[in-house]
Amino acid sequence: MLTFDRFKITVPASSANLGPGFDSIGIALGRYLILTVEPAEQWVFVPKTADVEGIPTGKDNLMYQVAEDVAKQYEVTLPAAKVYVSSDIPLARGLGSSASAIVAGIELANQLAKLNLSQKDKLRISSLMEGHPDNVSPSIYGGVVIGYHHEDETYINHIPNLQAEVIMIIPRYELKTADARNALPKVIDYRTAVEAGAIGNMLVSALMNRDFEAVGTFMEKDLYHELYRTKLVPELAIARVEAKRLGAYGTVLSGAGPSVLCLAPIGKGKDIAKHLAIKLSHCEVDVVGIDTKGVYVDAQVVTN
Repeated sequence: MLTFDRFKITVPASSANLGPGFDSIGIALGRYLILTVEPAEQWVFVPKTADVEGIPTGKDNLMYQVAEDVAKQYEVTLPAAKVYVSSDIPLARGLGSSASAIVAGIELANQLAKLNLSQKDKLRISSLMEGHPDNVSPSIYGGVVIGYHHEDETYINHIPNLQAEVIMIIPRYELKTADARNALPKVIDYRTAVEAGAIGNMLVSALMNRDFEAVGTFMEKDLYHELYRTKLVPELAIARVEAKRLGAYGTVLSGAGPSVLCLAPIGKGKDIAKHLAIKLSHCEVDVVGIDTKGVYVDAQVVTN
């Protein structure tokens, strides 16, 4: 029987797409899912914060199911654990809450079964589970990740440290990913697809060159999804105008929404957030850092 000492897993939130980087570009954010894990007689998950108060507390928990799936892949048996769960990542808001849970479940199996998984292993496993790499990869690597997932391989390019501030606008209502997906057309015409791809290419080029003026231009030119989802998230149009007036580089839907992400120069985030909090008083507005560590494990004993 495997034994283990108490440990903590920390996984950052993520924002996907960044406009035209649909299902391909993601950014890690300074909000976190934290698991404190200790030996137990049977599996139990204990919610410690409001954003996770309704999670399943037994083996029907997504994180256990992911961990168990990984254990089966590697033909090992997991020891039972008591897992204290804290999070400030709101559910169904376009901030990668399910992706962070998947990454946490993989790391849970990695630690409990002593699998010594590499980041590339975690990327591949999580991308196969999620179907695309744009949320899970930032939660693993931190920073900005540009990825392409294929049934045979998952490819990424990592930008570890992007010098910018992020203002998050988080509406109080939820928007399920399935509903946001259903708002999209089944097909787009060839000319539009070519243009959309070119816009995405220009965004990637601007990110790699740290050309923030170009980043702001191209992150707002998406043709893949925002045109169709704007009606579901009226906050996007307001934030785009108001944030730009105060010097933000650009504003996009965060993932499938309804959260909205503004990218701004270092030092301007606080003023932009203060202004947006007045204009969008029904939303939570917060300045968050770009996480640069990705998922990590701390073996220190943590007091609950």
